[in-house]
Amino acid sequence: MRYQRIDLNLLAALDALLAERNVTRAAERLHMTQSAMSGVLARLRDYFGDALLVPVGRTLQLTPRAEALIAPVRQIILQVDATLGVQPEFDPATARRHFTVIASDYVVQVLMAEALRRIAQMAPGLSFDVRPTHAAMAQDLDQGRVDLLVTPAHLTLADHPQELLFEDTYHVVACAQNDALADGISAAQYVELGHVVYQADLGANPWFEQWYANEHGGNRRVEVVAHGFLLMPRFIVGTKRIATIQTRLAQQFVQAMPLRLLSPPMPTPRLTEVLQWHRLRDDDPGVRWVREQIVAVAQQMPPVS
Repeated sequence: MRYQRIDLNLLAALDALLAERNVTRAAERLHMTQSAMSGVLARLRDYFGDALLVPVGRTLQLTPRAEALIAPVRQIILQVDATLGVQPEFDPATARRHFTVIASDYVVQVLMAEALRRIAQMAPGLSFDVRPTHAAMAQDLDQGRVDLLVTPAHLTLADHPQELLFEDTYHVVACAQNDALADGISAAQYVELGHVVYQADLGANPWFEQWYANEHGGNRRVEVVAHGFLLMPRFIVGTKRIATIQTRLAQQFVQAMPLRLLSPPMPTPRLTEVLQWHRLRDDDPGVRWVREQIVAVAQQMPPVS
């Protein structure tokens, strides 16, 4: 049978090549030399009878055959990892394991920092790669490239398990020295003042920005676009600008900086944050233990209004 000519090491290399579309980066990912990865690519080309990666200008592009292999090869790797690569028991006190988590800087600030402190006390041998949210984060979860994803509920993937973490509301933040807002903010002031807004990579907008655009259009005057939630208050202090920020995060800002917390002059939506993991890792005892700790910390968070 022809498939017996290919082993799991070749499949892992193929998976890296399909993902990176670059021999050098694929080699680095698997801790191989570039020449060794080039030799592996030659064997894969011979096996499939296809070039797989072809030079186009100064880059490599996947052939149609290679494109068709991305999903099934990743699924095979995930299935093998879930079946053979996971220890049947997990002892947090002695475990040595690395986890990759995707979460926004907002979620890191209000939840993950405390969750990782808790985990460090109980499982000192665990390490984490906490990556920021990005346009392809759902694909990263679906392809098993991350262990856990914290995302707003409206962005969850239906094919993978999820658990509610917490809910949040929105408040307006202004400089504490802005006396014009000492008694609150009116609808007219909200529209007239300059705004600091958050924008993710590739122009993707967070939940509030999407909701506001749908409900009220573009009637705000945006003065600053920040690409991180934690950057937003820096552009408010000492100015007349305002920002509409998740309440849990806004409360922390007000405690640490000369800022004022204001109730929005219009009804605003609630934000629901959800924890997701790949369905093939549902029974992984390590992933299960880590998510239980994150959920436990989330359940201790006080409610907001």
